[in-house]
Amino acid sequence: MISAGDFRNGLTLEIDNAVYQVIEFQHVKPGKGAAFVRTKLRNIKDGGVTEKTFRPTERYPQAHIERSDMQYLYTDGELYHFMNTETFDQIALNEDAIGDTLKFVKENDMVKMLSHAGQVFAIEPPLFVELVITETEPGFKGDTAQGATKPAVVETGATVYVPLFVNQGDKISIDTRTGEYMKRV
Repeated sequence: MISAGDFRNGLTLEIDNAVYQVIEFQHVKPGKGAAFVRTKLRNIKDGGVTEKTFRPTERYPQAHIERSDMQYLYTDGELYHFMNTETFDQIALNEDAIGDTLKFVKENDMVKMLSHAGQVFAIEPPLFVELVITETEPGFKGDTAQGATKPAVVETGATVYVPLFVNQGDKISIDTRTGEYMKRV
C-alpha cells in the first residue's frame, strides 16, 4: 500500500477497481486547512486522463504492470500476431488493443507488451527505429529554406516529415514517441 504523500510520476495504482498511472502530482499546503495531493492520473486500460485530489494519508495498493519482450510476427488483416521469443507462445491481438502503436514497427521487430492481471492493455514499440523511405518528392537544389520539410512514406506505410535533402531509398532514424525524423543513417 502506498500513501498519497508518497506519489511519484510513473507510479501505477489500483483505485476503485481500475489501474491508474500518475502523470503529475503536486503536494499542496494551503494557509488554512489540511494539506492535500493534487494529481493527474491516466487510466491505463482506456487511456483517459482524470484529475483527482487525495489526502496525504489515503493509501492505495500498487498495481504491478508486467512488461514482456515480444516479437511482432505479422498481421492477417484483423489480428496482429506476437511471439514470446523465450517460450515461443503466440498471442493475437485485435486492432482495438493495438491502436496506431505499430505504425513504425516492421515484421520481426521486438516490442514490449504491457499487461495487468494477465490482460494485455498496451504495446510499446522501440523508442527509435530505422526505416527506408519508399516514396517522397525529390529535393530541389537551392531550395534550402531553413527548417523546410517534405512528407515521406516509410516502408511500414507511415508518413513522416523529413528535411529536403532526404531522398527515396535513404534509411532514416525515427523517434516512435513523436513520429519525428531524427537523422539519416
